[in-house]
Amino acid sequence: MTDDEAPARTPSRAHAEAHGSGGGGAGISTRLNWLRAGVLGANDGIISTAGLVVGVAGATTSRPAILAAGVAGLLAGALSMAAGEYVSVSSQRDSERAALEAERRELAAEPEAELEELTELLSDRGLSRAVAREAAEQLTERDALRAHARVELGIDPDALANPWHAALASLVAFTVGALLPLLAIVLPGPSLRVPVTVVSVLAALTLCGVLSARLGGAPVPRAVLRNVLGGALAMAVTYAVGTRLGAAS
Repeated sequence: MTDDEAPARTPSRAHAEAHGSGGGGAGISTRLNWLRAGVLGANDGIISTAGLVVGVAGATTSRPAILAAGVAGLLAGALSMAAGEYVSVSSQRDSERAALEAERRELAAEPEAELEELTELLSDRGLSRAVAREAAEQLTERDALRAHARVELGIDPDALANPWHAALASLVAFTVGALLPLLAIVLPGPSLRVPVTVVSVLAALTLCGVLSARLGGAPVPRAVLRNVLGGALAMAVTYAVGTRLGAAS
């Protein structure tokens, strides 16, 4: 490589860095976030539904009553999760759109100041002042708003969060998780309902703990222990309350 070639190639590396290495890194990160959210949603479905049905099973041996309570809890929890996720992601999307619109106005009103700002941001990432300036000029010529959105705001204009997708994902994840304790409690006979449910739920929570820890880069034993203890405590408390209420009725 000659000295004349080096400056022409260096901004391309800056351009790739500003755009998340061609978008591959951002795509992987987005998929991991969705997968993590799915695991956590299923985990919520397992714990909340298990606590509910075990509590009802402590109060009565009636399969229809346990099934009705479990289905009601599944539907209420899934719809609540979906609604909450829709509101949360809608707020995030509105904020991102507002930030992009403000940036668009700034680019129209003060293009030189925005170019200088982009230069400083790229320079702060380790580029020399000259290379950062050249990279900023090339990025601005290509798409100024996209460059500022990604480098300054950390937003990908082409990948704004979709609240409907988030709501559906939460609903499905919670439902899948809730089905395990619901089936475990209604399929066995009265004497095996609670033991089968407890074992099934703790096994599922162990798996969810492992997956969430690996996706988040956290220690697996700690995540599993926290998850299992939380689920066990929820079932123990609701079963004790249900048994007490059943004996009093």
